[in-house]
Amino acid sequence: MKKFVDREVELRFLENQFSQNGSAFVVIYGRRRVGKTALIKEFIKDKKAIYFLATEEVESQNINNFKTLVAKFFNNSLLDKVQNITWEEIFGFIANNIKNEKVVIVIDEFQYLCKVNSSFASILQKIWDKRLKEKNLFLILCGSLVNMMEQQVLNYSSPLYGRRTGQIKLKPLKFKYLKEFFPQSTEDELIWLYAILGGVPKYLEVFNYRDDIFESIRENVLNKQSFLYEEPLFLLEREIQDIGTYFSLIKIISLGNHKLHQIAQNLSVPQTRLTKYISNLIDLDILRRETPVTEEYPEKSKKGLYFINDNFLSFWFKFVYPYKEDLELDNVEFVLENIKRRIVTEHISYVYEDICREYVSELSYRNELPLKVNKIGKWWDKDNEIDIVGIDQTSGSILYGECKYTNAKVDIDLFYSLKQKASKVNVKNKTKEYYVIFSKSGFTERFLDFANEMKNLILINFPK
Repeated sequence: MKKFVDREVELRFLENQFSQNGSAFVVIYGRRRVGKTALIKEFIKDKKAIYFLATEEVESQNINNFKTLVAKFFNNSLLDKVQNITWEEIFGFIANNIKNEKVVIVIDEFQYLCKVNSSFASILQKIWDKRLKEKNLFLILCGSLVNMMEQQVLNYSSPLYGRRTGQIKLKPLKFKYLKEFFPQSTEDELIWLYAILGGVPKYLEVFNYRDDIFESIRENVLNKQSFLYEEPLFLLEREIQDIGTYFSLIKIISLGNHKLHQIAQNLSVPQTRLTKYISNLIDLDILRRETPVTEEYPEKSKKGLYFINDNFLSFWFKFVYPYKEDLELDNVEFVLENIKRRIVTEHISYVYEDICREYVSELSYRNELPLKVNKIGKWWDKDNEIDIVGIDQTSGSILYGECKYTNAKVDIDLFYSLKQKASKVNVKNKTKEYYVIFSKSGFTERFLDFANEMKNLILINFPK
């Protein structure tokens, strides 16, 4: 069942743009399956709108499809019969027929029009300047090829640069919204589901969870007929060429090689050859580069590490892709047993850290922390790592945290270890220090007693 969840900020922005006098021009982009079309359809459901989905067909076919939609919208059979019409003529017809009520025009998969006609952005720029910008019209361009959308619409070199009144780069949903998709699940089950599927709405919709997580993985991921079985292949084939190199690179990262020299060494190529591939994957929101949260100039930092920026892709490259031959031979049980043996230590525990950082941000937003965390991330040096470092950039207060997804209760020694590592963190103008520890299995009695005496220590039993 399709479900529209969250996106309150994006809808509010679109409604604000719509309510302004005169025209508006908004670009919506992001990776595939993230919910861009669902957002648009939710926004236009109570508005006069023309929704056009571009295809990879020849340009004349796209023009005819758009003409048909416009003719139907304005109830004009004569327009529908016109042959050999141009984009300029169709938009001219729209401009001449818009009355007092604002009309929304959506061009979805905009990048396909730019693929079949490299001059389309220039054509649209002239149409906007001459025909549309003075009309009571709201134009939305939506696309999935992030790099192309940025080049064709957002970059300074684009003909459309400076025309837009706003843009939305849509991101996957946060952990807190998973309950909307799996209302009967416990918090711990939601952690597992988020670790496997991430926050991409399409993946959450198609995953049929039946109380047993491993049987659900068997049915929804390892089954050769399932939507998710080859989803990463379909996803990347639409976005990039030379897919073999990209797959090898992502697989190496999924196995725990996060430093550039490690990745290059495992691929047996010079680091310089990886720059283009990594940059493209970051543009596609498939990889992310992280630096210690305390780095003043992260873009220049030599401490950057590379991570897969999607939980499902990370899960798939760790536990499915290396075993495709076994799955093709129907050795599903072998693959499933491998997942059962490794998933907690090699996957769930790391996603748990991400969820805990989100938890801290939510607590801060609700003013339930003794500091206002406006910068949060991880910290590391060559010998130490801290799961959570949250900085209050106004007061100079800092929060250090550890996350333990284990079956044992956490004891007081973890606090002293955290405090020792925190002493090595260099933050300018640091004032007060606070500590937070998350534990799946709770805390020992002596640690709870100790925490009651400490005003700067917070213990959080999560999931409850």
